[in-house]
Amino acid sequence: MTASLLIGRGQTPQCLDARYANRHGLIAGATGTGKTVSLQVLAEGFSAIGVPVLAVDIKGDLSGIAKASAGGPKLEARAAKTGMEAYRPAACPVVFWDVFGRRGHPLRATVSDLGPLLFARLLALSDVQASVLSLAFRYADDHGLLLLDLKDLRALLNHLAANAKALGADYGLISSASIAAIQRALLALESAGGEHFFGEPALDLSDLLRTDLSGRGLVHLLAADQLFLQPQLYAAVLLWLLGELYEQLPEQGDADQPRLVLFLDEAHLLFKDASAALVDKVEQVVRLIRSKGVGLYFVTQNPLDLPDAVLAQLGNRVQHALRAFTPRDQKAVRAAAETFRANPGLDVASAITELGVGEALVSTLGDDGIPSAVERTLIRPPQSSIGALSDAERAAIVERSPVRGRYEQAIDRESAYERLTARAAAAKPAPSSDDSGWQQQVEDAFGKGSRAPEPRRKPAARRGDSVAEAAVKSAVRGLSGTLGRELGRQLLRGLLGSLKR
Repeated sequence: MTASLLIGRGQTPQCLDARYANRHGLIAGATGTGKTVSLQVLAEGFSAIGVPVLAVDIKGDLSGIAKASAGGPKLEARAAKTGMEAYRPAACPVVFWDVFGRRGHPLRATVSDLGPLLFARLLALSDVQASVLSLAFRYADDHGLLLLDLKDLRALLNHLAANAKALGADYGLISSASIAAIQRALLALESAGGEHFFGEPALDLSDLLRTDLSGRGLVHLLAADQLFLQPQLYAAVLLWLLGELYEQLPEQGDADQPRLVLFLDEAHLLFKDASAALVDKVEQVVRLIRSKGVGLYFVTQNPLDLPDAVLAQLGNRVQHALRAFTPRDQKAVRAAAETFRANPGLDVASAITELGVGEALVSTLGDDGIPSAVERTLIRPPQSSIGALSDAERAAIVERSPVRGRYEQAIDRESAYERLTARAAAAKPAPSSDDSGWQQQVEDAFGKGSRAPEPRRKPAARRGDSVAEAAVKSAVRGLSGTLGRELGRQLLRGLLGSLKR
């Protein structure tokens, strides 16, 4: 018998069948209508059946899931109305993460892991600048240069700019103006604190798939109160996670429950200002990642904020109230109503604007993956605390975290920056120690003011090449051959540009 998660009660109990939880879902509604509580209810349910959860916590109020509810008559009465057998306060096992390392374990990825497509989106590059960045990643892959943090990428760009002419035959035109624009964008990213995300140790995805000793799935909360202030970095982090999960997890096929569930709050930011190529890749990941046993639940105010191709993949829906104050709002209400399987006894379009706080229209996938008829539902109360933890409570949970000590200390091993810096230092000509002595011997023999004869210059390797150009080309050919023998093959990148493992 497969597990099911109680969401609430309408005319009948509304449950989510764990077999279809990886068919993705949507939690939508205006601000203050209860989306966060619905997310908390679903996260509790997944954790209870042994499914790990990763949720983005933008306001900090999801952190209460780590603390048992205080209970009370109102919660008990609501529990009885929604079909809960008994109201038993309980906390979930929680791991806190933070890109900036302030309110949880540091969450890091390497520059190579992010890939050129997401990095171009992060830096808001033009198409021409993005093509130069892709060229830089290609050069790093070809020559075994590890891009771990931002200083590695800066060193690589400086190297390409200094050797643009010599590398042009193999990699095409390298625009100095584009490289300068990318460097300026990197400085802006650093000044906003984005360098904290790049480096090692990078996140090990196996840490997201853990359960506690009692078999409950860990609930991973990504603190995003500061990250959300940088929408492009926020979107890049979430898209990188999706890409890594898709590339690294093995196929699972149909199973009794998912391997992992992600709740992506403010999901419209994943697609805002994204290039058509990136949107296509994300839509492809959303469509295919369910076969890896991953369920995606998009949380947003307006369903129209998501591309139609993504909305079509969301089989489980919890629609809270929408306000129809503007023509766009009215269009959103009609669009949301039309996506549900009709219920003859319910005017869905009217109900969406009339729902109270804690009420929602719910439709989930049932037998054979068929959507249930939509019902106006009273959402059950969470068994954990509603609202944010105190800083002291959060710190205590971080101290006893199962991954404590694995990510706190940053590692800076040899990578592109060190190798390119050493190469540039070795290429500088050393001053000759006997120049002055030779000149003195000439003056003694032929009189003061005489000059030593100029040494004969070797001709350039090819007509039209300067000595410096010929030397650089020779060095590049020798380096490429050596590294080619070391690597044996070119590195491969996945759908979103991250390195395949």
